This record gives sequence, structure tokens and C-alpha cells, in this order.
Amino acid sequence: MSHIGRPGEPDKRSLRRELLSVRNRLTADDLRETSAALAGRALELPDLARAGTVAAYVSVGSEPGTLALLDTLRARGVRVLLPALLTDNDLDWGVYEGESSLARVRHGGGRMELFEPSGERLGPDAVTGADAVLLPGLAVDTRGMRLGRGGGSYDRVLARLERAGARPSLVVLLYDTEVVERVPQEAHDRPVHAVVTPSGVRRFGEPTG
Repeated sequence: MSHIGRPGEPDKRSLRRELLSVRNRLTADDLRETSAALAGRALELPDLARAGTVAAYVSVGSEPGTLALLDTLRARGVRVLLPALLTDNDLDWGVYEGESSLARVRHGGGRMELFEPSGERLGPDAVTGADAVLLPGLAVDTRGMRLGRGGGSYDRVLARLERAGARPSLVVLLYDTEVVERVPQEAHDRPVHAVVTPSGVRRFGEPTG
């Protein structure tokens, strides 16, 4: 990772490959341990501790685990919204009612499997009512710029929030090694407000408005 941010910095595609390669070497024990640590750290974040509604997602594969956090938020009375991927890569939303309420859904001709809410769909604009939004990602740099997976779904979410004048806290859950010096930035990219890793929380600014 030492080359990140140096002259000739890698483009997003090659950086994604590098980061995914590291994730794919994690063991089941690694994933369990980091999931519990992430939940504990995330709940130290005032943005989540005081939120009434949190838009989140269910981690899959080697992503930093989110289920422990989702269950704890729900147990505290927080309304947790989860995404459902639409055919145009936009996101609809439904309420998380516990792990038994999740449906395993295959997308992209069966290549990608996600866990989505099985209940009522609330529409893509439901996210604008969230007090905090958990964004998946592969890295965040020291400016708070996020490197996503490249599908564009969360770019749409962020654009929708901006159009609605909504200012939720934007939080990314990552592994410790994924907070890097710099990720490639495009004109439409916006910084997040905080990153949570198993070892702690780092803030980059406060929501405005």
C-alpha cells in the first residue's frame, strides 16, 4: 500500500483490485473479530448513538461485518433502513426487522449475491430521512474521500441527498489498513464525515445545514 498517494498514483480500478486482494485473504475468524470490534467502535460515534434512523447495508463476503451493528442499533430502537438494488443500479430501501427478515438475492445474472430486506419497499427517496448513512467502501483517505466498489449506486444516493437538501452523517466502515494517504478523486466525489475501523474512529468534518 506504500505507493498510494505518490506520483503516478494508481487509478481507481487498480487500487480496487489491490484492496480486494487483501480482503480476500481474511479468514472467517478475522471477519468475526472485526465485526464485533466495528460494532463497538461505531456505537461510540455520537452520529449513530443519537440517530433515530440509520441507512445501512448488510455486509457480504470479506466486507467489514455489519450485522452485529445492525442488530445493536435495532435493539436500541433505531429504525434501520437497508438497500435493495434496482435494475438500473439505483437503490430502493426497506426496514430491517432482524436477520430473519433478510432475503438472499442474486443480481447480474447470478454473479453477485446480496442480502436485502424482504418487507415493504419504501422508495429510493426514503434515504433522505436518515440521520446517518453507512456507506460501503474499499478505502478512505486522510481527506475523507471514499473509494467505492465502482457500481455507482452510492453516488446516486449521495446525489439524491444533495438534491433533497438532506445532511445526514456519512460514515464508512473499513479495516484499519484501508485508511490510506490518498485515493483518486473525481469531480463528483464528496468527503465523508467519519470512518470507523476496528481500532477506532476518525472524523473528517461535520454535516452542514
